[in-house]
Amino acid sequence: MAQAVETVAKRGTGEARMLAACNHQEPDATPVWFMRQAGRCLQDYRALREKYDILTLAKTPELSAEVTLMPVKQLGVDAAVMFADIMIPLEGMGFDLEIVADPGPRGAAGPRIHNPVRTMADVEKLRVIDPTDVQPVLDAIRIVRRELSGKQAVIGFSGAPFTLASYLIEGGPSRNFELAKGLMFDQPEVWDALMQKLVDTVIVYLNAQIEAGAQVVQLFDSWVGALSPNDYRRSVFAHTKRIFDAVKGAPTIHFGTGNAALLEVMRDAGGDLQSVDWRVGLDDAWARIGHDRGIQGNLDGTKMLAGWETIEAGAQEVLDQAANRPGHVFNLGHGVMPATDPAKLARLVEFVHTATER
Repeated sequence: MAQAVETVAKRGTGEARMLAACNHQEPDATPVWFMRQAGRCLQDYRALREKYDILTLAKTPELSAEVTLMPVKQLGVDAAVMFADIMIPLEGMGFDLEIVADPGPRGAAGPRIHNPVRTMADVEKLRVIDPTDVQPVLDAIRIVRRELSGKQAVIGFSGAPFTLASYLIEGGPSRNFELAKGLMFDQPEVWDALMQKLVDTVIVYLNAQIEAGAQVVQLFDSWVGALSPNDYRRSVFAHTKRIFDAVKGAPTIHFGTGNAALLEVMRDAGGDLQSVDWRVGLDDAWARIGHDRGIQGNLDGTKMLAGWETIEAGAQEVLDQAANRPGHVFNLGHGVMPATDPAKLARLVEFVHTATER
């Protein structure tokens, strides 16, 4: 595997760094990227948002590529994660989607599904997408890959079936997922039918991204922490595993938040790397999932709002726990917060590279 990575990625580049770690090899330094790095903390992105809504940015290849490349140029990260939204492939399935940016004092920003799933008849109306349904995302990947010219890696992604199903059943964001979990518990046949169509769609979507040039893909299960290990194994495990078994041609990252109780079962579901949030130490997580698996994480993103001494100490703690094991990708435990100073992110990237230089 080492020879294959070396032929496509020149040593010393962010691309080589990221691909080596994802293939469980030793890079020249620990690679760094940040979830939500292409977004709200960057002034250039905010300027674009004054002109365009999120879906227009995400579905216009040139604009998506422009936002995707911003943090690479400004922060020095080793990978560009595509600017998109996990809901994009769902439109092709037949969902009426809206992204609410400013819902007012009582609402929550995020997706709204105007035709939520509640019955088997709702599921039967849905279709599995084909790559043409997500063509703007694929075109954006091609632009980014061309612009980076091998200097940084390109990361594609998709929402995981549980997280997607949660939005589709609830109709939007939820704190406790009463409707989604209620359907999962009381109507397992409807739940499984919906999950099967979502899995088929995610497989098409991720493989199409890889074909377009994504070199790593991440499956976001943002709300999986709402489940117990037994409920995950009964109602989610087989569906998620089918995705990882079917996605070919690039390393895969399995991400969840609030998932400290789920590390072992998520490991079994698949992924070359397990992404963990700040609620569990990397050394503990690695002991639980096994050192033959890579790990991504896991500085608490709120520490980026503190002074540099706090950030440096937190980053060093993460690096100490990783102990230079092959397969570590430095990231936050979740996404970059809007109030984060980009200069601190750039300084953190430089610190991690310097502290881990081999």
